[in-house]
Amino acid sequence: MKLDVTKTRRRQVLQCGTLGLAGSLTGSLLNLPQLLSANSTTGQSARSCIFIFQYGGLSQLDSWDPKPQAPAEIRGPYKPISTKTPGFQVGELMPNLASISDKLCVIRSMSHSVPVHNVANEMLLAGSSAPAKNSPSLGSIVTRLRPSETNMPSHVWLQKFGGGAAPAESAYLSGGHLGINHAPLLIGERHDDNPGTPGFQVRAFESAADITPTRMESRWNLLQKLQQNDTNTKLQALTTLQEKAYTLLHSNDAKIAFNVEEETPQMRDHYGRHPFGQNLLMARRLIESGVRLVNVVAWMGLAPNDKFVSVETWDMHGNAGIGIFDNGWNGLGWALPRADASVAALIQDLEDRGLLESTLVVLVGEFGRTPKISRGASAIGRDHWPNCYSAMLAGAGIPGGLVYGASDETAMWVRERPVSPEDFNATVLTALGIDPATRLSPDGFTLPANTGHPLQFVR
Repeated sequence: MKLDVTKTRRRQVLQCGTLGLAGSLTGSLLNLPQLLSANSTTGQSARSCIFIFQYGGLSQLDSWDPKPQAPAEIRGPYKPISTKTPGFQVGELMPNLASISDKLCVIRSMSHSVPVHNVANEMLLAGSSAPAKNSPSLGSIVTRLRPSETNMPSHVWLQKFGGGAAPAESAYLSGGHLGINHAPLLIGERHDDNPGTPGFQVRAFESAADITPTRMESRWNLLQKLQQNDTNTKLQALTTLQEKAYTLLHSNDAKIAFNVEEETPQMRDHYGRHPFGQNLLMARRLIESGVRLVNVVAWMGLAPNDKFVSVETWDMHGNAGIGIFDNGWNGLGWALPRADASVAALIQDLEDRGLLESTLVVLVGEFGRTPKISRGASAIGRDHWPNCYSAMLAGAGIPGGLVYGASDETAMWVRERPVSPEDFNATVLTALGIDPATRLSPDGFTLPANTGHPLQFVR
């Protein structure tokens, strides 16, 4: 049977969250509890994660892995700058992250062989070089094994992938073989549906217009009476989840957590008054409120006079009429300084609040860009390049001030310690206190959560 992701996803907590109370009584109370469903065997105090996708593929040469000695057609126009870490340089558009490099671990040897956006994104999401169609994403795995311990969703997705290069929705919005109860709560259906847009509101926890609080409560009481004498253990477990959902919908906690307007104007300015900055601020608020994993698509918004084309900010071929080194939405001159400031603000804010030790920040795209600058349809750019690219980790016990792996003299090939999608995913799971070998296949014992090996960080 084909899964209709659109129907299962649509406004999940939202109108799952509203309990969809316009429907039948039992049907009304199923979806949100499924989203809140969790394996009760957490076993330890779990860490959290903010996983940021530089969707489209950031150029490694212009960011984390500059090559100032390479020919001009490879090195590009940006000069390298020193960081707080001796001997480690980054591109000049990243001064804020350079100043906190002692908190960062940069991987310069990410590598796979698929230069196709949607496939490469599905590989990144699943942590597999050949993901099955029903492979759960990292977020669904974390939701299953380290669910939220508060009355909040375990997994939230901020800003939907968009454009023809987006991965299949089943790869990240369905829960895979773990089921829809491990799918994320999606906020941001459209490019302007984010807290960087004036007047933005999260409507996830609003009831249907024709459902009054009294009517909702009467339905809840009736359901309780129908279930109170049932000894079915599965139904009892569902009842517990329904109670959690009902409490969530009658509490202001979630509404407050999703409301960035609770922050001071100075803090909002610090993160950046654009989609990415405000989504990161929301992500911090959600982590602070007990959400276990927040995915953020790094849609940087539009530059003045830009027209919307896609949220694929980092896919800088020069095909959108904007060159890779230009200041439009699809150029590094616009996007990278804003990403630099916002991610640095997030990491510093987490540290100031005592959350960085328990929160992993991941910054990565599905691949990098070709070393040689080429001519796109209407401007210069760099094309897809999965063989060697960069990623960043910070927090949750990951050692800072560290560069892992190395590329060759043009950042075309990995020279030392290649990192596969499997190994990267295993590293993230391990940092979150999850054993990658944990069995998660539908039969309960065949397949592990991940087949990779976590990286061993040695200075």
